[in-house]
Amino acid sequence: MENNHYDIIIVGGGIVGLASAYKINLKYPSKKILVLEKEKEVAAHQTGHNSGVIHSGLYYKPGSYKAKNCVDGRRELVAFAKEHKINHDICGKVVVATDVSELAHMNKVFTNGLANGVEGVEKISAARIKEIEPFTVGIEGLWVPCTGIIDYTDVSMKYVELIQSKFPGSKVLCEHEVIGFEKHSDHTIVATPKGTFKGNYIITCAGLQSDRIAKKEGASIDTAIVGFRGDYYELSDKGMSKVKNLIYPVPNPKYPFLGVHFTRMIHGGTECGPNAVFVFKREGYNKTDFSLKDTAEALGFGGTWKFFAKNMKFGYDEYHGAFSKTFFLKRLRKLIPDLQMDDLKPGRAGVRAMALAPQGEMIDDFKIEVNGNAIHVLNAPSPAATASLAIGTAIEKMATEYFMLK
Repeated sequence: MENNHYDIIIVGGGIVGLASAYKINLKYPSKKILVLEKEKEVAAHQTGHNSGVIHSGLYYKPGSYKAKNCVDGRRELVAFAKEHKINHDICGKVVVATDVSELAHMNKVFTNGLANGVEGVEKISAARIKEIEPFTVGIEGLWVPCTGIIDYTDVSMKYVELIQSKFPGSKVLCEHEVIGFEKHSDHTIVATPKGTFKGNYIITCAGLQSDRIAKKEGASIDTAIVGFRGDYYELSDKGMSKVKNLIYPVPNPKYPFLGVHFTRMIHGGTECGPNAVFVFKREGYNKTDFSLKDTAEALGFGGTWKFFAKNMKFGYDEYHGAFSKTFFLKRLRKLIPDLQMDDLKPGRAGVRAMALAPQGEMIDDFKIEVNGNAIHVLNAPSPAATASLAIGTAIEKMATEYFMLK
């Protein structure tokens, strides 16, 4: 067991767990840190299935964890990508208002961006929108030059490389699903099908499984994770000329989802989407995927039904878009009216872990809690990938304080 004894065991090999391990090891190079990931590779779920956008920090409520960590994390991520030669492009994006009714919220987003310290954000005219994105039609918009694109799996793999090369006692182990915790006064035994590991302290960053893992560890939490799948289309060869970089609508103020948008990808191609539909399997990327356990848990949580009741029309429209290319195209044409059916081809899907409160409210900010010798990341939605290094620093500071690291 002594060979399997670590100062800190981190559950979850997504970008937040890996960034946390990296940041704690930077501060405490002699600490032995173990990251346990259940899949064959790190970044297998939310990290590897997102749109790859380096978010600016434009949308988030000033003073929120999202706002601060996104802006700080973005700057740190771009510096990190430059230092380690990770392919990225700070290409900028336009946020487009297509109706007078959207202008009030667009102005609020602009004010938030200024308050959050987003560099270079400016209001632009319909003519300026056309200069930046010739096929896009809007009445007013925002230009956000510090937004970019990257592959977050590439970033995660670099974190793994640095953890294992710079800190000899630390490891990242894949195909090690955590199935239980055995609590002792001064340590915890973490069980996996491939063996047990002893940790003085535990940090869980389990994404779509974050509520389950926290409960297994012994934490008392009142939120539950509900999965929402986002389906994407890609632009066909014929449609590729209609988008230069990133085009976003003004978001609906009621929902944290940013609406269907156009995103040029760092490795080529352009994605359109996503929608947001309730999933019957937390890690189900196909439209017909089903898990009895996942469905029963989601529908057995009272907050899920309250959320559905409050958002019936939204949910119907999102499902319609999931199964109707015509309906999806109609939404995309709001930004690019000239888009045609053969400009689109089916793309991939991702699943977003959304934390719901008992009354059905979406937990919109990052949520990290302490339980004895454990820290639990209970909610880390977008822009967590952009903010990963800043979140890693925040978790390092929490670990320093609550675990009394030296």
